[in-house]
Amino acid sequence: MLLNRVRKMAEEGSYRTSFVEAHEQKRLAELLVPHLRRLLLEFDRLGALNEQVKRSLRILKSFMSGLKLRYGDAELSLDIDPEKGSADSGDLEADLPELILAVGKAAAARDSAVALLVDEIQYLSEPDMSALIMSIHRAVQEAAPVVMVGAGLPQVVGLTGRSKSYAERLFDFPQLNALGEEDAVRAVSGPAEQEGARFERQALLEIVRTTRGYPYFLQEWAYHAWNEAPGPLIRLRDVQVATATALRRLDESFFRVRFDRLTPREKDYLRAMAELGSGPHRSGDIADELNMTVQSAGPLRSGLIGKGMIYSPAHGDTAFTVPLFDEFLKRIMPTWRSRRTRP
Repeated sequence: MLLNRVRKMAEEGSYRTSFVEAHEQKRLAELLVPHLRRLLLEFDRLGALNEQVKRSLRILKSFMSGLKLRYGDAELSLDIDPEKGSADSGDLEADLPELILAVGKAAAARDSAVALLVDEIQYLSEPDMSALIMSIHRAVQEAAPVVMVGAGLPQVVGLTGRSKSYAERLFDFPQLNALGEEDAVRAVSGPAEQEGARFERQALLEIVRTTRGYPYFLQEWAYHAWNEAPGPLIRLRDVQVATATALRRLDESFFRVRFDRLTPREKDYLRAMAELGSGPHRSGDIADELNMTVQSAGPLRSGLIGKGMIYSPAHGDTAFTVPLFDEFLKRIMPTWRSRRTRP
């Protein structure tokens, strides 16, 4: 996992790290507090009494009180008086920047730095994303030793831009797309060769073609082809047999988990997309397939973007966030008929 590698690199560089996985059921503040508490307590134990570290702990206590955060685990309590008037307004956009700055100052007081790592960042609400962006912006302005690395689906760029217009100047947004043919070939063949096995060239090309270079799928196909092969040479026919196994596994887990989160109308929207092909597709074409206006289909599209099922690669375009999902939809909803032809 990329963020795990980033965390390891940060820790090798003497950063203190906080790893958070965002999801739809929890607010950002609830996710961050246990990790920031741990960091501040670590700074508190690093050496002699330091007033900046103690003040940061008091600000954290104020933050928790202001937002009325409650945790069942008694260990999350802080036996310290709050810093009255600091990060206690109950407004996340006002309070979180003050808290993150305090954490940065505590790190500086211990000659350290902090790396905030946020996975699945696309699940943050716009207010939470806005508060996080403002916090990093404040830390940058104050030269506090705090950095943030987030990972998420392609809609992250749009989400940050809607949350704060200056986000594009504050962050870099490198895109990790599907691997090109030769990179994908090396990703499969290299680990196999280290274990004394070898893929036929045609077998490798079949894996790349079938998976469309998507890294997780490359691993799945290579794993099942390895298990299918009778010896150290993995042939095209082994990959072809492995395809059925890999698709069944994906249908039962990877794809099914995503499908089960959808409402019936959202499933119809995606099935209409699948009918048009792998995409991307114009939003108007999808609406036509559903016999709806673009305006009526808009809330469905927005909801699916929020759930990480689709994204907009360009204005007015819509695409699946993972490849092969269109084929899964055709397998699981085989009786779909375009509403264009319905009376």
